[in-house]
Amino acid sequence: MASVSHKSAHIHITGIVQGVGFRPCVYNLAVKHQLTGWVCNTASGVEIEVSGSRQDLNTFIHDLQSAPPPLAQIDRFDAKWIKAVYFDDFTIIHSQDQPGDFIPVSPDIAICKDCRQELFDPKDRRYRYPFINCTNCGPRFTIIQDIPYDRPNTSMQSFRLCPNCKSEYEDPKNRRFHAQPIACPVCGPQVWFEVNGQRLAKRNKAVQMARNWLKAGKILAIKGLGGFHLSCDAANPQAVNNLRLRKQRTDKPFALMAFDLKAISQYCNLTDAASKLLQSPQAPIVLLPIKRYGIPIANNTAPHQKRLGFMLPYTPLHLLLLEPEQDYPRILVMTSANISEEPIAYRNDEARLRLNKLADGFLMHDRPIYMRTDDSVFAQLDLKPYPIRRARGFAPNPIRVVQNLPNILGAGPHLKNTFCLSRDHYAFLSHYIGDLENSETLQAYENAITHYEKLFRIKPKIIAYDMHPDYLATRYAKKRAEEEGIPLIPVQHHHAHIAACLADNKWESSNPVIGLSFDGTGYGTDGHIWGGEVLIAGYNDFNRRYHLAEVPMPGGDRAVMKPARMALSYLITSNIALEPDLPPIKSLTEMEIDVIKHQIQNHINTPLTSSMGRLFDAVAALLGIRQEVNYEAQAAIELEAIADPYEEDYYILDIDGHTIHTQALFEAIVIDMQNKVSINKISAKFHQSIIKMVLDICNIIRKETGIQHVALSGGVWQNLYLMSHIIPALENAQFIPLVHHQTPPNDSCVALGQVMVAAHQVNH
Repeated sequence: MASVSHKSAHIHITGIVQGVGFRPCVYNLAVKHQLTGWVCNTASGVEIEVSGSRQDLNTFIHDLQSAPPPLAQIDRFDAKWIKAVYFDDFTIIHSQDQPGDFIPVSPDIAICKDCRQELFDPKDRRYRYPFINCTNCGPRFTIIQDIPYDRPNTSMQSFRLCPNCKSEYEDPKNRRFHAQPIACPVCGPQVWFEVNGQRLAKRNKAVQMARNWLKAGKILAIKGLGGFHLSCDAANPQAVNNLRLRKQRTDKPFALMAFDLKAISQYCNLTDAASKLLQSPQAPIVLLPIKRYGIPIANNTAPHQKRLGFMLPYTPLHLLLLEPEQDYPRILVMTSANISEEPIAYRNDEARLRLNKLADGFLMHDRPIYMRTDDSVFAQLDLKPYPIRRARGFAPNPIRVVQNLPNILGAGPHLKNTFCLSRDHYAFLSHYIGDLENSETLQAYENAITHYEKLFRIKPKIIAYDMHPDYLATRYAKKRAEEEGIPLIPVQHHHAHIAACLADNKWESSNPVIGLSFDGTGYGTDGHIWGGEVLIAGYNDFNRRYHLAEVPMPGGDRAVMKPARMALSYLITSNIALEPDLPPIKSLTEMEIDVIKHQIQNHINTPLTSSMGRLFDAVAALLGIRQEVNYEAQAAIELEAIADPYEEDYYILDIDGHTIHTQALFEAIVIDMQNKVSINKISAKFHQSIIKMVLDICNIIRKETGIQHVALSGGVWQNLYLMSHIIPALENAQFIPLVHHQTPPNDSCVALGQVMVAAHQVNH
């Protein structure tokens, strides 16, 4: 006769619940509470059927909800009582695929403490094995080919488990239970060192040879988790310079890797918050303030910077390369293995072909990478993580939004491209793709879209795209829409920025906000180049309430690469005499100056721009900081780096009608220069003038509309001097600032905004 106290429950859990040790957690909890039943992975999450007493079941459900595995992310937890079912024991049954269903996929995770301890334990069978991992760490997104997340659906499928690994893989009480990348020296991937296609060493000897070559000042291509890095000794100026010459990367800072926090602390100031982020499972690059009198490091690793981008070793191979030992490099440059603007190399044969002139040697392995992924980059804003590039460790984690979204593809922007696919309450913002400047990056973009659509079972019904007619992402969107008969929705660039910021802050209201969309380039509805925009915007639409006064860009894109041209444009349009001792005048030839004057006066190849980024460029050039740039926003970054942190004075930006005029600003800067005011003070006063202007405009709009929320989006808001001053200033004035937390403020967030705007246009 059935027991009255015997109950059964069915539980369905969605979120990041596969590849993170969820089933063994369920199994061990069920055994602990003397319950019977089963747990199973499906394409839509985890299904559990469990039986026992009501009290034990309630305790089981509470424990599972309150203490899931460390890497799990529960989005929905649905438990319901069902008709009593009797089982002999509790079992883990095989994964089941259901066409059309989907779940989020775990990103790649840095090596955990347990695996790190085993790596350096001579008694452990995986001692010094470069691919040690468990359920709590290791590759995920970069090796997965399809869902459910099982070994046959990963790039590990060709590595047959040895008896020891198989035993661990099948034991629910082992932390390697169903760890899909599980491996050991007997049955798993191997590492080797090669030069000119010839293998010179393998296994531990390969790692040691690589260390010796780095010590000798050589440049190596090192295969990591999501692709290859180019690496050298960061304390060797000649090695760093050689890397710059080969990679064609003149000034842009290199990422650095150190063995532990102690090593980083010798070069940079570390807060508890920064230390926590560096040691997090995502292990991003973190931009850290340079110590004024730190231990010497090659100046050319990050020229003209006030911060260094450091990360900790996130794979066992990195740990072995940086293991502290006398005379070996303590800090390594770890930069993406590519020539500037190309996608990161990630396949062995491709690396040999593309990197043979960049690297002296190759540290390679035979674990295939299915989806290339760059390193993520974060800054610290008010002791909180502030994303600059979202990739490894974070993608493909979805942005969970309040609204229910149709299946939309946001094609994304031209620079710092990401794309976005939406379904239900999920917006799957892709990993960082890069600038769509060449066929190689476009191919990587298209391949990634195909992979995401397959992985998350999303067939777009709508494509949202940037209004700029010449962007490769726009051309892709239009071509695909025509081929598949999919509706197209154009979304203005700066509107997308504000919509992304709203989604990042889980904004669900139909009410608009004040949107401060400040960046370098965005195609406006009038065909001009926007970028200094104050919008009244919601998801549905926007009103361009204020904008910087438009100025000509002499030579179009040439003015982006040569800020001296923008400085000249601002001086001419402000009716300021072109004195020969002004730095941008000195940097240009008489012929160049005459040509630029002629272009501006006769409107020849001088598109108009209201860009805040170009304003920063012009001021940097005027102060003599940077007349030409070799990477995006270089002039603005170096202008920020010299700003006097104690200066509180500001210049005036006149507001007339809908326009923010800059003539008085440039007149005052030139006077300060003539009076020998330091460029550090002038830089700070310029920054303060932007803050003062923002406050004045926000106050005007609030008086008109009552709006108190202010959304800040666009690449200019990567400027931490601006951000650290504008947020308290807005709060002190009783505004509520909305800033990016999950997505970068730069163009990498635009695809998310495109999806949100398109979804609301369809639904309304």
